[in-house]
Amino acid sequence: MMSSSGTPFRLIHHRPEGRTAEASEMRGHTLRQAAKCIVVRTRTAGSPPRHSVVVVPGDRRVDLEAVTHHLGGDRTAFADQRTAERLTRCRSGSIVPFVFDQDLELLADPALLEPEEIFFNAARLDRSLAVAPADWVALARPLIRPVAQDDPVAVG
Repeated sequence: MMSSSGTPFRLIHHRPEGRTAEASEMRGHTLRQAAKCIVVRTRTAGSPPRHSVVVVPGDRRVDLEAVTHHLGGDRTAFADQRTAERLTRCRSGSIVPFVFDQDLELLADPALLEPEEIFFNAARLDRSLAVAPADWVALARPLIRPVAQDDPVAVG
């Protein structure tokens, strides 16, 4: 398929699933190819907290210290589910690697750009998209910084 912007992608229908490992298995790709999206809150003294969608390969965890460093904050923590869903307009488990709210930033780990194709839920638990990382970067325009922990892990 082709998006309205001319970006090629594949739409994948599957049973509802928001856990990274299980969704990856259903879609038939490695965890490394999954774009796992986590909403975090970064605090800086004297300023209101900033929220970001952090995107890491599915076999990695978000490195909160690295996010804090790259955003110039004092402390970063995972956002609560209600805030994450409000800012992303997505149900937990279906958060997309895009931002549509001026109060959100988008950070992505460079390891996400290594596979030929990346996969993520399409704001629904029963639909996913597959797209070339370069095409995703051109559309989403994330800040690319090392924000994943070095030790691979298999987590949902």
